[in-house]
Amino acid sequence: MAGFFSRNAKARDVDVGDAIVRPIAADDHARRIELLDSFETSGLGWFWATDHQGRIIYLSENAKTRLGLEDDDIIGKPLTELFLSCDGSGQTDDIEKRPLAYYLGARNSISKLQVKLPVRGEDLYVEIAGKPHFDKRNRFNGYRGSAKDVTQMRETQRDAERLSQYDSLTGLANRHRMQTQLDAKLKHFRKDKRVCALMMLDLDRFKQVNDTLGHPAGDELLKQVAARLGQIFGHRGEIGRLGGDEFLIMLPDVDDRGELGDLAARVIQMIAQPYSVNGSRAIIGVSLGVAIAPYDGLDAEELVKAADLALYAAKGGGRGQYRFYSSDLKEGAKLRRLLEEDLRDALHKDELVMHYQPIVKANDYKLSGFEALIRWEHPERGFVSPEIFIACAEDIGMIAEIGEWALRKVCEQAAEWPVELRVAVNVSPTQFVTDGFVEMVQRALQGSGLAPDRLELEITESVFAGDDEHTLSIFKELKELGVRLALDDFGTGYSSMSYLRNAPFDKIKIDQSFVRGSTEEGNNNSAIISAIVSLAKALKMETVAEGTETKDELELVIKRGASHIQGYIFSRPITNEEALDRLEKGELEYEPRGPEKYRAERKTVLRKIGVIHDDHRYKAVLRNISKSGARIEGLANVPVGTEFVLDLGDGQLAVATVRNSRKHALGLEFETPLISDGADGLCTRHRVSPYAIEAAGRPLAALPRDAYGMLQDRRAPTTASIPRFTEVDTSKS
Repeated sequence: MAGFFSRNAKARDVDVGDAIVRPIAADDHARRIELLDSFETSGLGWFWATDHQGRIIYLSENAKTRLGLEDDDIIGKPLTELFLSCDGSGQTDDIEKRPLAYYLGARNSISKLQVKLPVRGEDLYVEIAGKPHFDKRNRFNGYRGSAKDVTQMRETQRDAERLSQYDSLTGLANRHRMQTQLDAKLKHFRKDKRVCALMMLDLDRFKQVNDTLGHPAGDELLKQVAARLGQIFGHRGEIGRLGGDEFLIMLPDVDDRGELGDLAARVIQMIAQPYSVNGSRAIIGVSLGVAIAPYDGLDAEELVKAADLALYAAKGGGRGQYRFYSSDLKEGAKLRRLLEEDLRDALHKDELVMHYQPIVKANDYKLSGFEALIRWEHPERGFVSPEIFIACAEDIGMIAEIGEWALRKVCEQAAEWPVELRVAVNVSPTQFVTDGFVEMVQRALQGSGLAPDRLELEITESVFAGDDEHTLSIFKELKELGVRLALDDFGTGYSSMSYLRNAPFDKIKIDQSFVRGSTEEGNNNSAIISAIVSLAKALKMETVAEGTETKDELELVIKRGASHIQGYIFSRPITNEEALDRLEKGELEYEPRGPEKYRAERKTVLRKIGVIHDDHRYKAVLRNISKSGARIEGLANVPVGTEFVLDLGDGQLAVATVRNSRKHALGLEFETPLISDGADGLCTRHRVSPYAIEAAGRPLAALPRDAYGMLQDRRAPTTASIPRFTEVDTSKS
């Protein structure tokens, strides 16, 4: 069929019964022009034309009006100066201009090509079509084409694309985008020998906020968390929400675990600050797992698994912590799953017991009372840290059951003591908000016959995470029973003066993190202790300095005004039988026993490590380790001042100098202090790079346990020198 505007089109009048229809004939120029004009003025599209050199010879009037241009601005200008080629994101560059220039140069037809026109500070996007025009002698005369505005359509498409990549609640990248971005980054970074850290976050006690304040409050809380994360990280990396209360942060070009530890600690501190949500006050915490490519994984799946294992370890260690991934976490995760299963039977098998740590008066060191501490002696695995199994109990929903058992057991045992002393029992936030908690306390008192004023419930500030009125009503009911209330772990991240004004606490416990290191020069903990004591005195409350271990710490907390002391300086937690024996003998006064001065905490360990000197690698046993040094055994008669490199495994190398040497035991000082792994362990800031192992001839892979050994195996052989030191087998000793 001939086109409507074909030169050969013939117009014939058509009789439709009661009227004659007169089609537009090919030679009816006036009506054809009228039709084209109506199309142009309707805003449905534009027309454009060029000459044989690609210069503009025509542009629809409505297009010039929309662009704010006159004929003098465009006629005779190259079409490529008006229509700028663009990629999918609307960005222009020399390479992306080539498609339009190619079409024009090759004299090909143009169909649905999107181009960009700058218009008064904004970008207008149009879709153009055009065909080359030839005269009767087949000489090229230029292009004739049309265009339509697709700006709104592009925005709609972009919004749809954004919805598919970003979380609608927080505006952060969603799981799909984070996965895509991480995949792309790691592939690119492997090629360029770059590193990338990954932080996985999970909010603590978020469910409690949802349950007490409702899901709208939970949504508002997630928005505020996202905003705080944005303040911390800015443009350093990409932050994503994986769903629920899980977040992921990518940090390109960061592998210094000291820097990452500082960032993680800041996240924990910032997220723990109180929130105002729909007129209520909410408090949550956060746990973090950190993994670094290529050390802990090469691709996205491997790295996410590593970060997830580290997060699992952080939550298992008591929450409110961060952990770096290490190869032994796989075994730790497996152990935790086994412990969760065994914990269900621990109550019924009488494996849980209560121990008691003395609390003494600061003025005369006489016994004031005990703090009850739950212990689990596993029949196969031995002592299990409360931080681990309490977190397990919360995860599997056993915390209320265990808490009730502990309260009942403590009341029963304390009622049998020959001296009427107070006993303090820890109450978890989850247990505190459980329906019937006050009635449970009442049953424990009545069943044991313990006087209510001898029972002291230690409660952390996190109980104020939800409904303040409900919390205060529970406090009121507890005080009506006659029990005492102590505020535990004061000053560790949740502090606010507002609840102290209303909550009827009898005691504030100064967290041990302020006591430890308080005597070191330049440490601000001493001033913080003074401030807490002054606040407590003003509110007529007692104070307990927890975790006091050395004589200089004891002297300081007494000088700062603490009314009571608790810590290893007087006694470790003891069994109920030991407590009974001491009370029956009337031994109510304690003598401080402990080191004279605080020093950086040394962690007792017992494992084999490598000790490198010159081109020799010796085997030794690590006995203890601190941030500043270590004690090793296994090398005989090593001179003081000798420098070694300790291979601590997982690619961790620490340069150390021998500061004391006795037979086969060496005291070492590290050149660069170790850092915390987020829990009770230590690690180096840097590790052997997998890229260095690859350069030595090995395939690129995440770090093996013996990374240094792999690096050495492929290096060019050298003439070995004579070993300077003798290895001694200390396994029997």
